[in-house]
Amino acid sequence: MSDTDSLSRMDEALARDGYARLPGAQMLARLGIGEADWRGFARTWDDLGPDLYMADGGRYRRRRHATFALRAGHYVRQPHQPHYQSRDYNPLNGDVQRWFDPVDQATVAMPACQAILGWCADSFDPAAKGDWLVELHQFRIEARPGETGRPTPEGMHRDGVDRVMVMLVERRNVREGVTRIGAPDGAPLGEFTLTDPADTMLIDDHRILHGVTEIHPLDPAQPAWRDALVVTFAPKG
Repeated sequence: MSDTDSLSRMDEALARDGYARLPGAQMLARLGIGEADWRGFARTWDDLGPDLYMADGGRYRRRRHATFALRAGHYVRQPHQPHYQSRDYNPLNGDVQRWFDPVDQATVAMPACQAILGWCADSFDPAAKGDWLVELHQFRIEARPGETGRPTPEGMHRDGVDRVMVMLVERRNVREGVTRIGAPDGAPLGEFTLTDPADTMLIDDHRILHGVTEIHPLDPAQPAWRDALVVTFAPKG
């Protein structure tokens, strides 16, 4: 099956099921991201600041955040601002303006990041007629003895946007971290694990709940983490 066929089927699956997946190897090939470019992009996850807003008291999450306006297919980075979700969507950390370290502009300018943002725009606004607020999140979830890594401590949830892209960047010395998909009424629709670099999932946030199970180190004596890139689209208003 060609990359074009894979992407066509991904669009069909998103429309039909509310979510879709694409293997990392096909994603990297489609975006033209070479090994060196991907490796440099992935290493920027080594410089994320701690998430200090965890209502569960955890210190297992690191992140950076950036906001863009997307209009007529053109991204413009916005002044740094807090990330906000209501408790309707995030019962653990909602109703708080959360300030995270900004994504480095050098990271945004990397060919890999530019290719991913361009693909998101093509996927979520193919006619380039929308006016969107786009948020980009770099996440590292760490697992260590005495503290379990929780990629989605709020449980099965919606993000309160229109569309979500989740891309695995790296799994290092971890087990579990299973992605679960559900209907708005909570009925389970499936589960799978993003395991390889650039394994990607698209979500219609109006139709789908999603969550990821806890991660645990394979070797407790070694560092363990799960790195992910999340890009969300919401109408700008």
